[in-house]
Amino acid sequence: MNQPRPKAKISRALGIPLTRKCVRYFERRPFPPGVHGRARKKPSDFQVRLLEKQRLRHQYNVSEVQMRRAFELAHRKAGKTGENLVALLETRLDALVARAGFARTIYQARQVVGHGHITVDGDKVDIPSYRVVPGQVIAVRERSRTKAPFQIAAAGAHVDGPTAPYLATEIGELTTTLLRRPERREIPVICDEQLVVEHYSR
Repeated sequence: MNQPRPKAKISRALGIPLTRKCVRYFERRPFPPGVHGRARKKPSDFQVRLLEKQRLRHQYNVSEVQMRRAFELAHRKAGKTGENLVALLETRLDALVARAGFARTIYQARQVVGHGHITVDGDKVDIPSYRVVPGQVIAVRERSRTKAPFQIAAAGAHVDGPTAPYLATEIGELTTTLLRRPERREIPVICDEQLVVEHYSR
């Protein structure tokens, strides 16, 4: 999803930093952008639920159409709809590329996938929304590994501590395997998914 608005402004509007670079801007001005950002009134129930949905949507860099489609699929699955929704978003190819440390942000991960630098089980996949299933191996294409962004990634520059427990990542080799379905408590997104469910169920 092409998002032309500055990430710092979006972060302030959502109340969460979307990238590492946004953290310092958000800490300096932790209130919504605009003339009336400091003096906004207490939000309505609708606004609270809408904001939570927007937070989740922007953390995965997906469009409203993609978000609605993911919700409908999550609703049809057994279990809690909110947890299913977050797990479905987390197993998108671009999300796992970012989570494994192959890209600096979800935005860069989407670009990397779209430009054909990623393979799944040895086959090139250039669809960011591709749904990865447990057992599949994600890797940077051999011919792309000499490029500067991937050399930086292979050095571990984008990895903050251990990678997600549902991934088996060899960062030096730029490969990762989805071991199993992610559990909600393991997914590092800031969101009350129940409010998102309530927003779409109204």
